[in-house]
Amino acid sequence: MEVNEYIKLISDQFEETDKAVFNPETKFRELEEWSSLIALAVMAITDKKYGVVITVNEMRQMNTIKDLFELVESKRN
Repeated sequence: MEVNEYIKLISDQFEETDKAVFNPETKFRELEEWSSLIALAVMAITDKKYGVVITVNEMRQMNTIKDLFELVESKRN
């Protein structure tokens, strides 16, 4: 998996946010559209596409898309 692929996966969960704001350093929690429903969608799509379960506690600890990506990568190996 490449980071750009994961950025697209995350950005697709945001319907109203401009896709140009998404990069590895994006602090997704600070985006106006961020909500618990988007968090659940990110968790579900990550499980479905990569077979990696992100727990609620893990999600709470993540700040950037890069943090999420690295967590998913560590669980895939």
